[in-house]
Amino acid sequence: MKSVRVVRAWPGRHAHWTLQLDDTATVAEAVDAIRRTAPHVLDAVAGYAVFGVRVQEASQLHDGDRLELLEALQADPKEARRRRAAASRTPG
Repeated sequence: MKSVRVVRAWPGRHAHWTLQLDDTATVAEAVDAIRRTAPHVLDAVAGYAVFGVRVQEASQLHDGDRLELLEALQADPKEARRRRAAASRTPG
């Protein structure tokens, strides 16, 4: 058995679970375990990461991993930076 921590964040709050999974468990199996206990947590999840590195559902998990449930980006980071830079140059 291995222990995997699953983390889901929203603006201003987060939730986490510690799962005990088989030694051969994948991301998909961890997601299925969360789906059985807290299906609402998976709403709007667009991808997964382990310690900040993107992974696929077929990826093998290891003891002590932190599986992060990711939402899609709300804005293009380059475009958001351009807007902030333009706003800072505007005379106030």
